[in-house]
Amino acid sequence: MSNPDSPTWNYKVSYVDPLRTENTHLKSGQTLLTDAPTDNHGLGEAFSPTDLLSTSLAACVMTIMGIHVHGKDYDLLGIDTQVQKTMAANPRRVAAIVMELDVRVSAQATDQDLKVLERVARACPVAQSLHPDVKQDLTFRFVRA
Repeated sequence: MSNPDSPTWNYKVSYVDPLRTENTHLKSGQTLLTDAPTDNHGLGEAFSPTDLLSTSLAACVMTIMGIHVHGKDYDLLGIDTQVQKTMAANPRRVAAIVMELDVRVSAQATDQDLKVLERVARACPVAQSLHPDVKQDLTFRFVRA
């Protein structure tokens, strides 16, 4: 029997190669690898941990948008996002994340709907979790279809 005071684990992370990790989502069993980037002694054959941080912001923004439009009078038809991460030195860290989001919505979406949708997206949990020194530069381009 497990200890009732022990945490319920969500993920398992294993160091499996020089500068590589295997990350397992315990509920689904899905895994992903990370590699150190080539500019930091790695192979660069997979996302780096800071790549995941940057793409997590994009995934969170898009997920929150999908949640927000559920039950609205318009539909979210799709989002394609480009992400650029800028690193800083001393200390080495993510300095900026730039995203361009091409958002397709149904014709019923009003200008006010899109303003609210953008505001909700910018307040996603990952955005709120990043240190204020990490510049978040998000550009939304809405297209009604």
